[in-house]
Amino acid sequence: MGSPPVTLEAELKGVQRLGTDTAPLIYFIEGHPKYGSLVRAVFERAEAGEVELFTSALTLTEVLAHPLEKQAEEIANAYKTILLESPHLHVFDVDVRIAEKAAELRARYHLKTPDAIQITVAIQAGCEVFLTNDKNHKRVQEVRVLYLEDFLASQLSP
Repeated sequence: MGSPPVTLEAELKGVQRLGTDTAPLIYFIEGHPKYGSLVRAVFERAEAGEVELFTSALTLTEVLAHPLEKQAEEIANAYKTILLESPHLHVFDVDVRIAEKAAELRARYHLKTPDAIQITVAIQAGCEVFLTNDKNHKRVQEVRVLYLEDFLASQLSP
């Protein structure tokens, strides 16, 4: 028998500053059937003050687009409340410094601009880890990247 799968909880043990991509926020807020329970523990830790979360203002653009298109005001308001009023979730503005560092990451790893911005915010905020569900982010070396899909097996294990 092989060793048991590593859990997301184990990988986040001792982490105090966690950068988050947009997808984990969406999974949490909308209760995604596959990833919702996996990320719930992360956000519960943040609500308890055990970890500080960091993302960029770009996240607001990304999470609001679909609810606004569908005229789902309740979901849009839930996103705004969580992103703008949660005491342990910090939303960074994209300034010139972030833009320049993101360009460097974009060039080095061939990332899309939004992805480079999200990861740059995590790096600039001093995050130990960046949480995403984009496999392409795993090649970034400047911050430890945790890919949600890697933890699904551990969630299903007894």
